[in-house]
Amino acid sequence: MQAEPHRQTLKDNIILSTDSYKLTHWKMYPPGTRRIGSYFESRAGGEYDHTCFFGLQYVLDRHLAGVRVTEQAIGEAEELCRWHFGRDTFNRKGWEYILDAHGGRLPISIRAVPEGITVPASNVLLTVENTDDEVPWLTNHIESILVQLWYPCTVATISRVMRIVLEKKLELTGATGPLPYMLHDFGFRGSTGMESAAIGGAAHLINFRGTDNLPAVRLLADHYDAPAPGMSVPAAEHSTITLWGREREADAYRHILEQYPDGTVSVVSDSWDIINACRNIWGGELKKEIDGNPNRRVVIRPDSGDPLEIIPECLRVLGERFGFVTNDRGYKVLPNYIRLLQGDGISRQSMLALLDAIIGAGWAVENLVFGSGGGLLQDCNRDTLKFALKCNWANIGGRTVDVCKRPASDPGKNSKAGKLKLVASSKCGYETVGINDGRPDVLREVFRDGKIFHRTTLDEIRHNAMA
Repeated sequence: MQAEPHRQTLKDNIILSTDSYKLTHWKMYPPGTRRIGSYFESRAGGEYDHTCFFGLQYVLDRHLAGVRVTEQAIGEAEELCRWHFGRDTFNRKGWEYILDAHGGRLPISIRAVPEGITVPASNVLLTVENTDDEVPWLTNHIESILVQLWYPCTVATISRVMRIVLEKKLELTGATGPLPYMLHDFGFRGSTGMESAAIGGAAHLINFRGTDNLPAVRLLADHYDAPAPGMSVPAAEHSTITLWGREREADAYRHILEQYPDGTVSVVSDSWDIINACRNIWGGELKKEIDGNPNRRVVIRPDSGDPLEIIPECLRVLGERFGFVTNDRGYKVLPNYIRLLQGDGISRQSMLALLDAIIGAGWAVENLVFGSGGGLLQDCNRDTLKFALKCNWANIGGRTVDVCKRPASDPGKNSKAGKLKLVASSKCGYETVGINDGRPDVLREVFRDGKIFHRTTLDEIRHNAMA
């Protein structure tokens, strides 16, 4: 029996990796249009007044670099467009030109800010233009892919803000050393898909080192030269406790301690009664096994109830059972071998409230670490930071013209006109200016004609994000 020929999948076809209406625009531009330039920004009025830029190198690797246009891709796209639009709209001649003249590589140039840097809102983050006068429509054909950068940029920004909050609260209560592992990514299972989990989790790892999101670890290893981008620890889930039965709850915990006699181990402890577990099991029956082994850190995880009530009470009970010291800032600190982890319901808003609650109860922030899932990777959309890609110039009949939109009904959607660059500014860090400004351009060409010209590593990105 003859095997069926390989059918190219949607993810392989750059022609179909766009919004439907993009496939009709090649007929709409003014006759004589040769070049189109567009820019990407986070517009003013979003949740934050800045953006941490991340994810472009992955997008280039995954979607744009190398040979992208093939005979098979053209045929599939033409067939789909025929029934999708119900008329002849497909630009076969244009895509065949890319195949014949460029070997299937995209004649596009992309200039962008270095990944990891933080740029004030309403500034250019990248520019894109066609490099061949025959395909001006290609510039905005790839808008749909490029605008998806909103997601890793937004997660990177949110994660960075949470890091800044944690750093301030840690410093206030006496210690900043634990900061890189204070916010753990629990978001894989709640993501909308594998790629979403990977790129969102990778964005978080710009700012922190702790994660249970293995797709994110793999993405950074594959695309950002990061051999060990995120760390985790052995940790229990409810099934590893509840299978023992309520009457053997202490046996379940003891068994875990026996399996992991050193390093950090996290144990969810609210299967029946978190306060009883802290007081009578961890702080009673198993106390000697915990405080008798300073080489191991037991992290107790409540996973239900109101954290504003549960966490301060757990700290109080553990303080009674294991003791505490008062640091030079006047805050209580549990012994190094016992800590708490709050991983339920943590977002950028709820984390701040919980930090204030434990500080208000007299406890140092270092007693607690956080995990965040949906609140980290899913509590955002493109309008959280108001991302958009807009055309700002074109060459028509040999004449370069400025292009912009000025909607009377919404001035907040005004776009920038003319060729742009980003320059360093003593006033606000960076500012967008016209291309003829004499100051050095922060934007650098990272992609041209199917090739990535400048690669960056996770270490470089982390350095940029901390600057």
